[in-house]
Amino acid sequence: MEANARWVLPTALAPLAWGANYHVTHAYLPADRPLWGAALRALPAGLLLLALARRRPHGAWWWRSALLGLLNTAVFFVLLYLASQLLPTSAAATVMAASPLTMLLTAWALAGRRPPPAHLAGAVVGLAGVALTLLGTGEGIGWTGLTASAAAMLVSSVGYVLAVRWREGADPLAATSWQLTAGGLMLLPLAAAAEGAPPPMDTPTLLAFGYVTLIATALAFTCWFAGLRHLPAGTVGLLGLLNPLAGVLLGTALDGDAFGARQGAGLALVAAGILLGRPRGRAAEPGPGPGPGPAATGTAATGTAVAGAAAGARLPAGRGA
Repeated sequence: MEANARWVLPTALAPLAWGANYHVTHAYLPADRPLWGAALRALPAGLLLLALARRRPHGAWWWRSALLGLLNTAVFFVLLYLASQLLPTSAAATVMAASPLTMLLTAWALAGRRPPPAHLAGAVVGLAGVALTLLGTGEGIGWTGLTASAAAMLVSSVGYVLAVRWREGADPLAATSWQLTAGGLMLLPLAAAAEGAPPPMDTPTLLAFGYVTLIATALAFTCWFAGLRHLPAGTVGLLGLLNPLAGVLLGTALDGDAFGARQGAGLALVAAGILLGRPRGRAAEPGPGPGPGPAATGTAATGTAVAGAAAGARLPAGRGA
């Protein structure tokens, strides 16, 4: 128990870093360079993790890494960047907390894994919390940003289902490094063709990209997967609550986002939904198996689903046959 407790703080760093990433992207990175923003987040982090993992793809993992890199990194990071730029920080963080419901329905449709009633109820409660938080918020909440968030959740959910189906044959850190590297390499020529030269790097922008790449991606993924190996999946899932909480608090404190009784009640419903859908029984035990990769973790707000995949995939999102 004491050994497990020592891993709580390092694991908590991941959702905190992901929650802060919404603010850093919104406040310090160029709004008109989503392709470069995603590429500069993915590729350096992927190469760094590849150097740590010291494993190259093998066999089917070459094309699997390319496909998962497209979904979990290239498309997802671009959409997440757009959502972070187009929505207030607190709204972007709260909207992404609806990811568990999207994963439930996607896994049900694609993998035939019907979710237990409690998990489905928890996801619906969380979605109600998101709706309550955004209802009547007014200025700053646009359909373009909400559409980018919804598309990011859908893409990451499809990537999650595929990654859980293919989780055998690669450890989480290696698989994540392959996907980040593949996605970053795909984005480079697109960014150069569509957006021209990389964005100018003054000191704040350089520091922001350093945070996004090194802290919110490379370090956060490493801490998250270490936590999955040493902590019960239920504990890791609860730590995932720090993601939307960090985003809302930073948005309120640093960006001046509105936060009143309705937003507080909505965030409480999001937390209640995640608690209701947390893994139980065998799925709550530590699991060394590979997790689903950057998509599910990168959305952050899907900690429960990711933990369940690593602990045996007995979670609402299910696993492929």
